[in-house]
Amino acid sequence: MRNTYLVTYDISDPKRLRRVFRIMRGFGDAVQLSVFRCQLSRRERILLLERLSEVIHHQADQVMVVDLGPSDGRADIAVEVLGRSQELPIRHAVIV
Repeated sequence: MRNTYLVTYDISDPKRLRRVFRIMRGFGDAVQLSVFRCQLSRRERILLLERLSEVIHHQADQVMVVDLGPSDGRADIAVEVLGRSQELPIRHAVIV
């Protein structure tokens, strides 16, 4: 089962900020500066947190992960946007 997560971060060093952004790109879709929407399994969530934990400075930086619930349920209506709408890309499985 996959849940949708809203991940936000505040990173105080530009080098660490770029590293966090690259990690986040591999796990979800950017919806605003320093805000990502990720559909993750439990295992992927743990992997994401491990990778971020290795990069951030725990006294100076902050990462917040908000569980919006199952990807095929409440998560689709849990976020309300005012102003310019956010079109998320449709992800397809690629078989190699």
